[in-house]
Amino acid sequence: MTKIRSVMAVSVDGFITGRDPGPGHGLGDGGILHDWYWNGDTPSTVVPAFRTSETTRRFIDPFAARVGAVIAGRNSYDDANGWSGGSPHPTAPLFVVSHRPAPPEATPAQHFSTSIEEAATAAREAAGDLDIVLMGGGVLAAALTAGLVDEIVIHQVPVLLGAGRRLFQELPVHTRLSLIEAIPAPDVTHLRYQLER
Repeated sequence: MTKIRSVMAVSVDGFITGRDPGPGHGLGDGGILHDWYWNGDTPSTVVPAFRTSETTRRFIDPFAARVGAVIAGRNSYDDANGWSGGSPHPTAPLFVVSHRPAPPEATPAQHFSTSIEEAATAAREAAGDLDIVLMGGGVLAAALTAGLVDEIVIHQVPVLLGAGRRLFQELPVHTRLSLIEAIPAPDVTHLRYQLER
């Protein structure tokens, strides 16, 4: 059964970027949030560029293998320079939620929608029996409000950034979570929550 889960690296004080993120600046001064993807000696079996600790590889590879589509917000898309026309996942198509038109450099592999519901419907069709990953605080807030999220995976990095874009924006709903896993690893702690229905 297809699950929709948010998967993001987050500072201890709740930021998914540092100061001044944006095109040409990436995650601003918060680039440290993803260092653990590349500072280990164990290659991922799913995402060839990743070199993590063995503990992290055992946690993330099963999830990465199940990704059939990615939904990202426009800020995430712009911060990543449009993932060079592709997707943050090596095999999953990208669906971008944006009220602005697709930029000229967008490719046919990237799909733009104006609502989280529209993006989720298209992503489910593309994912088949696989899962959908959400990227970006705005997309997560919209998906939580729409009741679309099954799990939230937080890769908590032991740093205080002090500013940037927050993971959780203001939410109009009260949501209880159950902690399923807490896995400490070098430079990151992996936390997996299930939404209580």
